[in-house]
Amino acid sequence: MKTLKTLMMALSLAAVPLAVQAQEAAPAPATAEASAPAAAAPAAPAFEHRAPEADIGQPIPGGFKIQPQVTQIGEDAQWFHNSLLMPIITIISIFVLLLLAYAVIRFRAKANPVPSKTSHNTLIEIIWTLVPVLILLVIAVPSIRLLAHQYAQPKPDLTIKVIGNQWYWTYQYPDNGDFELVSNMLPEAEAKKRGEPRLLGVDERVVVPVNSVVKVIVTSNDVIHSWAVPAFWTKMDAVPGRLNETWFKADREGLYYGQCSELCGARHGFMPIAVEVVSKEKFAEWVHSKGGKMPGEAAAAAPAPAAAPAAATAAPAADAPVPGTAAPAAPTTSQPATAQN
Repeated sequence: MKTLKTLMMALSLAAVPLAVQAQEAAPAPATAEASAPAAAAPAAPAFEHRAPEADIGQPIPGGFKIQPQVTQIGEDAQWFHNSLLMPIITIISIFVLLLLAYAVIRFRAKANPVPSKTSHNTLIEIIWTLVPVLILLVIAVPSIRLLAHQYAQPKPDLTIKVIGNQWYWTYQYPDNGDFELVSNMLPEAEAKKRGEPRLLGVDERVVVPVNSVVKVIVTSNDVIHSWAVPAFWTKMDAVPGRLNETWFKADREGLYYGQCSELCGARHGFMPIAVEVVSKEKFAEWVHSKGGKMPGEAAAAAPAPAAAPAAATAAPAADAPVPGTAAPAAPTTSQPATAQN
């Protein structure tokens, strides 16, 4: 009898590990939360860029004039060039050419076997002193006024930081979430496919709102570059370790090209600039497509974490008390229980 009890106890003890292994191997029931895939965050809508225009914002084949200007400063500078500088330069050039031709013919050796011994002429000396002074004054007054206007920066509506690199541009938008763009020149085949001018198309354009004052902070990571857009009458050197500022206010929507205007190395001619001027609504759409935000908007909320499976969040069931033993009493104070000696 005693031997039979011992044998039955041994069999029951051998069966316990097998039961435990069976419980561990049994898969937990799948819950709806665990099986359902996490909801994907909605993707930002793609922004549709505008195509370049042949008559504005880019060099015209065979052209020799200044590009059409789309800023007030550019229009003033164009008037200054076309209405004041060019007439003065043309008149002086023709006058000097005629004076030279007259001197060559009038005072040639055959017509003057005995050379003139005139040493001075007071009236002529007064004229050729006063006339250049007056011409310089006529040029200086509007020129200084134009320069003063160009560097009298109004309160900006938008700030962009431009960083020159060998040989590409980096743009940062600190007012719109401080996102960053890296702008490289498009390969010639890709530029042609997109209808972009040769050596001027880029993979990332600068986008700004129309009729807005744009403050441009310019610097460089390596050598001296120069950020220049002819249609804005804007050019500012990018100097390592220094922050230079300029500004523009474009009054017409469109696509405007520029280039690095400071010799900066072997690929200096492959650093184009493309600025797209759009409506304020389109600008906000573009900012959102880049993951940025408009001033006054709250930062984009972080996506909510996926719901945890119910089996993982449920509190584990208390172990069943062993028959014949008493459950431990709960502590009666808020202090943790201490071990008794």
